[in-house]
This record gives sequence, C-alpha cells and structure tokens, in this order.
Amino acid sequence: MAAGALTREGGEDAFRRLFRFYRQRDASDLRGVVDFSAPGGQVFRSQLSISSVSDQDAYRAGLQPVSQWKAYGLRGYPGFIFIPNPFLPGCQRHWVKQCLKLYPEKPNVCNLDLHMAPEKTTDLWGQSKEQLRRKGSSKREPRSLLEKLRWVTLGYHYNWDTKKYSANHHTPFPSDLAFLSEQVAAACGFRGFQAQAGILNYYHFDSSLGIHVDESELDHSRPLLSFSFGQSSIFLLGGVKREEAPTAMFMHSGDIMVMSGFSRLLYHAVPRVLPNPEGTALPSCLNQHLSSDLPVGSVIEHSSEEDWQVCAKYLQSSRINMTIRQVLAEGQKFPEESGTNGKGQVPSEDSYHENSKAKRHKPNTV
Repeated sequence: MAAGALTREGGEDAFRRLFRFYRQRDASDLRGVVDFSAPGGQVFRSQLSISSVSDQDAYRAGLQPVSQWKAYGLRGYPGFIFIPNPFLPGCQRHWVKQCLKLYPEKPNVCNLDLHMAPEKTTDLWGQSKEQLRRKGSSKREPRSLLEKLRWVTLGYHYNWDTKKYSANHHTPFPSDLAFLSEQVAAACGFRGFQAQAGILNYYHFDSSLGIHVDESELDHSRPLLSFSFGQSSIFLLGGVKREEAPTAMFMHSGDIMVMSGFSRLLYHAVPRVLPNPEGTALPSCLNQHLSSDLPVGSVIEHSSEEDWQVCAKYLQSSRINMTIRQVLAEGQKFPEESGTNGKGQVPSEDSYHENSKAKRHKPNTV
C-alpha cells in the first residue's frame, strides 16, 4: 500500500501505520516525502529575523549570513521552520567532531553508562579511533564503543525514568553549542533563547527514533532546535494526537529544524535513516574544507585530518542529530521534589531508540 493510501485511511493511530510503512527496508514509495530542496505544495517560504543576528555573529557560529538562508514552513504546522543547510563550508565538521570526541566525555551522560563501569566510558574516542579508522565493510567486525553510542545528554540531564529534568543533575552546557543555538533561535524570532539541555542522538542504518512528544521542558514558549549531520533520514511530524497522520520529510546533512508555538508539542519520529541521496559515501557538504581564516571569537575549531578521517568513517553509515532545548523560563525554578538524588538518570538501552536487533528481544516501547 502506498503512503498516500495509508494517510487517507486515517483511523486508529495513523501515525504508527505510516511509521511502519517508512520503517520497511524495502519501502520504495518515497514520492510523498517532502523535499525542501525542491519545495512546493504545502511548503512555503518563511520569513527570518535577519536583523537579530549580525553577520559577524553568524560567521562566529560557522553560519552564512542570515540574509542568505532559505527558510520554509509547512501548511498546517504553524511554528515549524525548516532551514536547509545554512552552514559555511567545512563548519559541519566541527559539530560532528564535537559530538563524537568531546560531548560524550564525562561529566556528560550517555547510554553506555547503563551497563559499563565509569572508567570504561571515560575516553570513547581514544578507545574507538583506531578500530574505526581500520574498519572495513564486513558486518562481522566488532563494533567500537563509539558505534555503540545511542545518545548523550548535556546541561540539564534528562531523566528517562521520570521523564523530567532536575536542578541537581546538571553539568555545564558546551559554550560553542550554546552560541550556535542562540544565533539560530534569534534568527527565527526567539531572541534571548538559552540553551540549557541537549540530547544528541546517534543513528545507524538500522536505527529509528520512536513516536514521542518533547514536553518535559517547563517552558514550552521556547523553541526546540534540531541539527542533523551525516546520512539522511525521514522525519515524521504529526499532530497533537497519534490518530492524526503525520507529514513525512527528508532531513539531510546540515539541515536545521525549529519547532515552536503550535508545532512545539506535536508528535514526531524518525522511522528510517537513508543513504546520502547523492550516491556518494558522504554528502558533498561534508567534503568541503574549512577556511583557514576564521573570524575573531569563532567557536569553530579546525579539525586535524587524522580526527576527520575517524569522523568520516563513522558517518559513512551513521547520522548524528543534536536537539537543543531551553528548560526553564527566565527566573523560573524547578519545583521541589522529595527523594531526588540525581540517580536513575539513564533508561534502558532502547527506550528512546529503536533498532532491529533490540526489537527482536523486547516489546515495542513507543
């Protein structure tokens, strides 16, 4: 059955039916997937707040001047903004390296903490880089620790058991990522956005992200920012109920999504990761080199060729997504909770991600 027919069918949990449709490895009918590189139909141009971000600050964040960005909205989804790759040449590499080399480091939290001793997860990069660099195409090769990474949390660490954040489980939010997020939020009309929590998701070709709503933040007036790097994916954006059929769209390397207003609390999911549509091992935007002349105060760092070789090998079969949130409104505090001790902050291995192996052993959790 084609995706369009499934959508028209409606009824009980239309979102789940479309999720399953796009999850199929042989799903060949992608005609209904919105492609923002060729906008039309329900896609329209969206206005940005160009004067809110100086060209200098955009350059410092590794972004083109906001006047050169293209931004789109979707009819029926007020507050949703899609920005196809606004990064300057070579700057995506910085964020990929940070997500693989720096952000998984302690005191940040990752899924491997659930079943590994702390000393085993202190240097995932160092333990994985040689194995990744030498990696061939055989599926029988053991996976490196970096390839076993599914998520990392930053800032206020999300408690997957209680589905809450708390004041006593917080580590400093990375300053470079905060600066990038603040510029993107300001360009979309949200000046004063504070990057307080981040969830980094690491996908492979057999990964998906279950149907969910991001509602644990105490301030829903602030947007949710999403940055994608590496291989492409299909993203499903639904309604306030799962009975509403979602809209499917492609997300490619460098693309940014902003969910605000009405769209801030909608169901969404990633049913499938797709090979780069250009047909090459990596998207061409990741093969671009960084300018040797970075602006004063730039948060972007040059990656060594050795580091990038490791990142590039990882991305040949993977996708990285960063979602950034403001948890508290200005001056807001967390409510007092009895018995919180900062423990129990990591979920079961696949309570957020789904993958084919896990599904054979566990019931569906979404």
